[in-house]
Amino acid sequence: MKNLERVRWRARRGLLELDIVLGRFIEQHYAGLDEAQQAAFDVLLDMSDTVLWDMIAGRQEATQSEPQALLEKIRAV
Repeated sequence: MKNLERVRWRARRGLLELDIVLGRFIEQHYAGLDEAQQAAFDVLLDMSDTVLWDMIAGRQEATQSEPQALLEKIRAV
């Protein structure tokens, strides 16, 4: 479970809305992701708060390297 603790820590953000959404997503769905989806989530966590929030909020389109399906799961939280 060290990986889950690391992900929770990395998901803590300065933007409150993002912090809430990512925290809920991790609690509800992270354990059910396969390795590729978890790696994709790590890529999302490497992004700046504003870019990631704009993608989750639908104000910015995901580029081909970001998984659209994962963003949709996060939006559903």
